[in-house]
Amino acid sequence: MSLAAAFLAILVAWAALTGSLAPANLLLGALLALIVLFLLRHHLDRPRLRVRPLALLLLFLLFLKELALSVLAVTATVLRPRLRLDPRIVTVPTTLDGEFRVALLANLITLTPGTLTVDIAEDGHTLYVHALEGADRDGLRRGIAEGFERRIREAFP
Repeated sequence: MSLAAAFLAILVAWAALTGSLAPANLLLGALLALIVLFLLRHHLDRPRLRVRPLALLLLFLLFLKELALSVLAVTATVLRPRLRLDPRIVTVPTTLDGEFRVALLANLITLTPGTLTVDIAEDGHTLYVHALEGADRDGLRRGIAEGFERRIREAFP
């Protein structure tokens, strides 16, 4: 996105949020847009991320599937007469490169009920994931690697 397009997007968002097209309000929005662009100037020079639309759609469909399955699993766990949980924090190594890809993986894990990304290690390639059913650590790692991680790699080469 060019700086001009980013400026206009911020200005339009400001006008939409405030609900006013008054000249003073637009001037304030323009000033805020310039400040935001100045503060983010180091992040705007990064190379563009390639996206494969079909692979992105498959990632989204995988997320919906995992979401539905995990909702059912957590619901079944909660509705059992005796609540039997085996919560653990599991280290999950990832081979994804780049902050965006790792952050996307961490967020997809967190958005799936029953799992929560607690932290990302300093190396940027290890996630700490809290799982309600963490007894099968290798299964959890394998499921993430063969599911979300693989689809992220395909969607964002």
